[in-house]
Order: sequence, then structure tokens, then C-alpha cells
Amino acid sequence: MELGTRRDTTRLGARIAARLVPGDLALLCGGLGAGKTFLARAIARALGVPKEQAIVSPTFTLVQEYATPRGPLVHADLYRLRDTAAGLEVEIARLGLRERRAEGAIVLVEWGEGAEDALGGAADLVVNLAIAGTTKRTATLRGARAREIG
Repeated sequence: MELGTRRDTTRLGARIAARLVPGDLALLCGGLGAGKTFLARAIARALGVPKEQAIVSPTFTLVQEYATPRGPLVHADLYRLRDTAAGLEVEIARLGLRERRAEGAIVLVEWGEGAEDALGGAADLVVNLAIAGTTKRTATLRGARAREIG
């Protein structure tokens, strides 16, 4: 699907949020600058994270957790962990993401390609974002929730 404006991406985030349930894993994939964090922010806002609360990229903190009316939202960024000496699976285990998912948190992961087993199994939604122009993006959705979102 085409995302011609930031508003289109915000609308996609709202549609995704409407379908996510506790225990879901959603992966946001795409190159640098593709809009993963912007989409994550739109999903978080649509899940009910208040505007007064800053939603920041977890690139350096690795994980941010937010309270929502549907339970915790865990937003992780695995970019910096992909080439660590310990290995991605060990680093994910240290972060407790599999456990948070099993406890019912909605887990939203940027740069999570190839880490699904360590994250507790198949992703319920995978969003691949690609730059299609200065302000335009394309989004491809797959996974069990993709059909519900459209």
C-alpha cells in the first residue's frame, strides 16, 4: 500500500493498533529512514499512550514500555544488537522480550527480522516499509493480522 503522507502512516498505525491484542508480536522492517519509529509512535498513540508522554526511539535505550488501556506496549529496537559478540538471541533474552510477550504485552520490534524464534515465535504482523520518494513510503503487511488490517 502507498503511504503518500505522514497522515497516511498515522492512519495505518491506527488500523494496526485496532487489531493488536495482548501477546501479539509486530515487527517493523525497512531501511534507515523508512519510517519505522514514526509508525511505532502512531501505533502507540492509537493504543492510548497519552500525548503528554513522549514516545521516543528506543535505538539507544533498546526498549521503551508504555501503559495502554489494553495492557503494556513494549517497543524495542534491535538495530544495535544485530552484530554483538554475544549474539542477537542472547541479547533478546537479556531484554526479556519473550517473557513480556508471554505475560501479555504487545511487543513492537524495529529491526526484528530473523529474531522471531527468540521473540517467542512467529510474528502476528510484519510491516515492511520502503522509501518511495522524498515523503512517500510503501508498506507491505504479512502475518495473521495482515488480512484484518487490509
